[in-house]
Formats: sequence, C-alpha cells, structure tokens
Amino acid sequence: MVSRKGVTGAMLDLTHLRSFVCVAEELHFGRAAERLGMTQPPLSRQIQLLEAGLRVTLLDRSRHAVALTPAGRAFLPEAKALLAASERAGQVARRAMQTGTGSVLRVGFFSATTYAYLPRLIAQARQELPDTDFVLREMNGVTQLEELRTGRLDIGLLRPGPGLSALANLRVFRGRLALAVPHGHPLGARPRLRLRDLHGVPFIGYSEEGPYMQELQAALFAEARVQPQWVQSAAHAQTILSLVSAGMGVALVPEEARNATFANVAFCAIAIPDAPAIELNAAWKPDNANPALAPMLALMERLDAWSA
Repeated sequence: MVSRKGVTGAMLDLTHLRSFVCVAEELHFGRAAERLGMTQPPLSRQIQLLEAGLRVTLLDRSRHAVALTPAGRAFLPEAKALLAASERAGQVARRAMQTGTGSVLRVGFFSATTYAYLPRLIAQARQELPDTDFVLREMNGVTQLEELRTGRLDIGLLRPGPGLSALANLRVFRGRLALAVPHGHPLGARPRLRLRDLHGVPFIGYSEEGPYMQELQAALFAEARVQPQWVQSAAHAQTILSLVSAGMGVALVPEEARNATFANVAFCAIAIPDAPAIELNAAWKPDNANPALAPMLALMERLDAWSA
C-alpha cells in the first residue's frame, strides 16, 4: 500500500520503474502492456503511482499519443540505470549462492584509459576472475581520490600526482606521445618530426583540469625552447581530438589515442629525446578488505607494459 505522505515505496518500486521504461520506449500504452504481459488499466495505475511518488508528471497523455515530459526524459536514463543495477545485484547474489564466491569490484577510470588499457584489463579480468563483477565508474582524478578515501571505490586508475601519497598505488601502464594532426596538414607529410617542428604552429593543449598532461607538455616545450601558438585547451584527449578534427590545430596526445575514431585526424610519430613515459597508476586504500582486490592487483602487475 502506498502512503500519501512519503510514497517512498512507489519511488523505489522496480515494477513501476520497469513499467515506466517500457511505456517510455514504446510511447504507446497498448504495446507496452502487451510487451509486459498485462492489461492497460494496471499499467496506467503503476505509472500513476510512480508519478505520485516522484511528485512529477512523467508522461503527457492524449487519446492518440503518449510523449515524455521534460521530467520524464530526465528520469528515463536514471530509471534504466536503477534497473540495470538491480539486475547486476541479483546476478552477484545468485553467483554467490551457486559457487560460494562472488565479489563486486568498483573501479574508477578516466576517459583516456578506454583507448587501450581498460578494455585489455577488463577482458583479461573476465577470463581470470570469472566470479568477480566489475562496476566501472568514469570520473576525473580528483573525484576518484575522494571516492577512494571514503571507500566508495576499490581501485582508481589515475595519473601520477600528489594525491596518491596517502594511498597504496602501482604503476600499471606506460605510454608515449603522438602528434595528432588534421588530414592534409603539412606536418603530416614530413618523414620525421621533432618537437621544434611545432614552434609557432597552432596547437591545442591540455587545460589545468588535466594537470598531469599540462605540466608534462609545458616542461617539454620549455626544455626544447619551443613556443607553439596555443589556440585552445581542454581537459580530455577526446575533446582535444575533436578540435584537431575541426582543423583548429595539432595536439600531443597519448599514443594509444590512435584507437579513437575521428574522420579527419591522423597520428604521426614524433621524436622527443628523453621524454618521460606517460604513466598510469592503480590506487587503492591500504585497509580495503574487499577479497577481490588482491587478485585484481596481481593481474594488473602482470599486465604492466608499454603501449603498443
């Protein structure tokens, strides 16, 4: 029974969420009811209970059409996420009952790790740690450090920095820099590139929200006495590559960003003597008691490598 005061049950009722998602996808009560194996009146009632619990209107209804309201459009991805999380939780519980094992490992990452390291890591982990479920959460380094300190993350994938000093950490990946240029750019035709070739060239760099890469690039240019023409900056390689694709300039990015697909971007090797490797660290709280942590760290140690 739903309370008129708090209606907390309606807000969290998975049946109501599932009904809403189905109607939102079909935009038709009849088709949604058929898909759910029920009749329209109880389906309408479930949507009404959910709306009452949330105190918003999720669907605009007329005799001939159903449409999502702005609140409904905003709520739909959250409802889907809740249903997916519920399914994952059930899978973990069933696995633990069947095998006597089963753990969840919460892993934080930032976007650049998806070019090479993270897919390789998760593919290997699924083979070697079949009883572990992974909850992957994309977030920046500052947020990862906070989530690690408060125990909401088990492992964070981070660039080196002062915030790692309070955590246990392991270097798990090393990469090199490559030059990203728009197709047809004069630098792309040169057989051998050096850092001095970027002097005066329109350049897209990393912003202060990407401090590790920003400081690395600044140090390299200062050492080589090279001054590119800075035209724009961004925190993430994905954004930087989109600006390169738009023809705004060239950029130094991690070499594994070659795996990103941009129609108007080419990657060139660039010789930078004594350039430091671009490092990626796994960090975790030393007193983390998650039984899945140690096997995962052992796997990460074996995967330590340079980028291809």
